[in-house]
Amino acid sequence: MRPVTVRLRAATAMVALAAGAGVVLSVPEASAAAGSATGYATQNGGTTGGAGGQTVRATTGTAIHTALCNRASSSTPITIEVEGTINHGNTTKVSGDSCNTAAGVIELKQISNVTIVGVGSGAVFDQLGIHIRESSNIIIQNVTVKNVKKSGSPTSNGGDAIGMESDVRNVWVDHTTLEASGGESEGYDGLFDMKDNTQYVTLSYSILRNSGRGGLIGSSESDVSNGHVTFHHNLYENIDSRAPLLRGGTAHMYNNHYVSLNESGINSRAGARAKVDNNYFEDSKDVLGTFYTDAAGYWQVSGNTFDNVTWSGPGEDYRPAGPNPQSNTSVSIPYSYSLDEAACVPDIVSRTAGAGKGLQESNGDCSA
Repeated sequence: MRPVTVRLRAATAMVALAAGAGVVLSVPEASAAAGSATGYATQNGGTTGGAGGQTVRATTGTAIHTALCNRASSSTPITIEVEGTINHGNTTKVSGDSCNTAAGVIELKQISNVTIVGVGSGAVFDQLGIHIRESSNIIIQNVTVKNVKKSGSPTSNGGDAIGMESDVRNVWVDHTTLEASGGESEGYDGLFDMKDNTQYVTLSYSILRNSGRGGLIGSSESDVSNGHVTFHHNLYENIDSRAPLLRGGTAHMYNNHYVSLNESGINSRAGARAKVDNNYFEDSKDVLGTFYTDAAGYWQVSGNTFDNVTWSGPGEDYRPAGPNPQSNTSVSIPYSYSLDEAACVPDIVSRTAGAGKGLQESNGDCSA
């Protein structure tokens, strides 16, 4: 087992930046965004977001859009520090040559080289989703997105907390809290969705909870051009299914804590391949397999803990990997990574995952 790398983010830098509200900075090291991308987001040239560009403070959704539209071009690097509550009342469409925005959603469309990071007392996107479309090199860090609906009122982003579609490349979402208050019947959809040729994405140190659907990779059995996605050190809690749903492509799940997956968990189907390492599954049902389809998917498993996990019997379109999950494929991972022991994962994730945790990362110590 390789040692765990310690990468604690500098809280003092965040405090200093919080004092500079409203100031436009042009010094790269002044950014509150911290750390480096991990997982598949390091591939395909890497993910650096707005590094090297100006840093702008925003307290409304309109100000976020304005910052995007005021750039010299749609690819000019920018870091947008966000503080406060972003909602429908303060998020309007802004026009410009370097942006393509819309009211009622944070629209990152046909742009590149952008970081959005929560600072100060925190950033909450309330009933307002973040939509990434035809874009690349995006970082979203230290924000909460909650209660985004696709039906009822108000609606935003098709009901996804964070949604990516149409030729998206290189996105790193880190230390976020994504949550709903129910399932589809209550008006919600997915917390973290990728479709229509979205690739090289990492979700790290985040919380996904209280939703019918955790997220998907591929919108249908024919939408298999997505993939190269890493999930690590995340908490999935009180999720009915899709943790995630993977159609085609490759995904790597390691050191995640899954609690109360009520119907199914990692759903690998339509030829998808999932590498599932050193995760902790707890008080859950059918946490890995091919579900709700006869289009089989595959998995490679190692070092996982199954704590009070129940398994259904196999059927024509329901094939759980358990009760004794075995690998049925081999997945080669192109990047370096360090694994925490599965037994340590619940404690480590509880201390590090989600917005407002000081952007801390694992040091591999259960008792720290």
